Amino acid sequence: MSITDLLNSEDIRKAVGAFAAADTFDYKKFFQMVGLKKKSPDDVKKVFHILDKDKSGFIEEDELGSILKGFAADARELTAKETKTLLAAGDKDGDGKIGAEEFSTLVAES
Repeated sequence: MSITDLLNSEDIRKAVGAFAAADTFDYKKFFQMVGLKKKSPDDVKKVFHILDKDKSGFIEEDELGSILKGFAADARELTAKETKTLLAAGDKDGDGKIGAEEFSTLVAES
């Protein structure tokens, strides 16, 4: 399954483009722009599993840095600051990574 099976490719293109400049990434706006906020909990979990590149059941800090590439291959990497901000927002239990439930909560709060 690919991300475009779940989200509109044009919405993804616009959202990735909106945050093309370094240190502009806003996960709340991004999740809204790609249409993730409107998806069912089941579809949000499917997106999580696509973004969990190593299939560990978690999105670790290095995967978070590449989160935009999970939506569009030609997207940029997040800056270290953006990655830390996203991790701090999503890592509810403080284990240094984001699990499926934490990702669902992060999307729901956006």
